[in-house]
Formats: sequence, C-alpha cells, structure tokens
Amino acid sequence: METSEAVDDYLKAILELGGAEDSRVTTNALAERLGVRTPSVTGMLQKLASQHPALVRYERYRGVRLTANGKRRAWELVRHHRLIELFLHDVLKYSWDEVHEEAERLEHFISERFEDRVAAILGDPEVDPHGHAIPPKHEAGPYRAEVPLVAWPLHKPAVISSVSDRNAVALRELERLGLMPGVALTVEQSTPAAFAVRVQARSSPVRLGNDLAGYIQVAATDRRP
Repeated sequence: METSEAVDDYLKAILELGGAEDSRVTTNALAERLGVRTPSVTGMLQKLASQHPALVRYERYRGVRLTANGKRRAWELVRHHRLIELFLHDVLKYSWDEVHEEAERLEHFISERFEDRVAAILGDPEVDPHGHAIPPKHEAGPYRAEVPLVAWPLHKPAVISSVSDRNAVALRELERLGLMPGVALTVEQSTPAAFAVRVQARSSPVRLGNDLAGYIQVAATDRRP
C-alpha cells in the first residue's frame, strides 16, 4: 500500500506539470520530476485512477490529468507548502534556501486548525518567499502571466515575479546577485552560454549562466510582481 505522502507527491507533481492549461502529463515527465522509474509511475497512476473517488484520469500512452478530487487535494498541498515556507522564513527566520525541504516534509500533515493559525499570524499572505502565489483556502490558485527569463525579449522592462524554490544552491546565488522577486530588470544580452541583465540602481550589468537564469520567471512591469 502506498503511503499518503507518496500519493500527495504525485498529485502535486501532476498539478504543477499540467499548468494553467491542465495539459495531460506523461509518465516520463512524472518519472523525471519525482525521481522514480517509469513502470512505478504507471502502477501508481493505475491505482489512483481506480480509487473511489478517483484522484486522476489516466489513459495508457495518453498521460494523466487530475479529477476534481485530485485537484482539491493538490491545491491544498500547494497552500500548505507555501504557507509553511513563509512561516519558516518570516517567523522562524530560516533563510529562503532552507525552507523548501522543510515544507516538503510538513505539508502532508498539518491540520486545518494549524493552517488557519499560520495564515492568521502571517496576515493572510498572498505570496511565499519565492514570489509564488498562495492559493486561497479550499480554492484553486491563480496562474500568473509569467515568462521564463530565458525567453524574455531584449531591452524590454520586466520584473522578477517568482523563482524556483527547488535548488538551494541556485537560491543562494540569486540572492548574492540581488535577483529576487520584485526586482526590476532588462535583458541586455542573451547568448547560448550566458545572460546579462541590467538591474535598477546598479551601474554594471549582472551576468549569469543560462542554467541559473532558468530558475527565474518574469512579468511585464505593469503587472503585479
């Protein structure tokens, strides 16, 4: 019998990989995201699809989508995760590169009462330390008009909307470079090897590799960071 934590991890991964379009997610994509073998993914999806109520709709060779019940649980997990990250960062003074792994462990287990207390203490926040939107309770979260920095046009003003929380080393480097949510910038140079971005109030451009730039999402400056 699979643990509830494993089921949760699948649901959240399907939600994230499916994105705003609710696209079908392939077993290969899930295997890569979760770090498991493809046959194990297939077996888990078959189990989740056969439950009552079913958590996913799965068709062999066509991929998987969440059912309404699966989405409800996945968005609850996203809310838990981002609230916990913010609580750890703002109240317990964890650095922003430390909070993801702790939140990954805790997101499965907190009660609604604990969730409500954390939200109240934080003032019902809208974003976590990495700029990701915190979904309202019992609701789906918003999908922002974000674009990867690596796809942003040259010389067009932008603001960092969010950064991935999955790589602690990358987060420490982004902080060192001053590339954090809310920072306005323009891309001055883009090559297959590196980026150069101009940040407000800095005399020289910030240079970073494409791999590090891949962790950054940006939005037009007339949109909310």
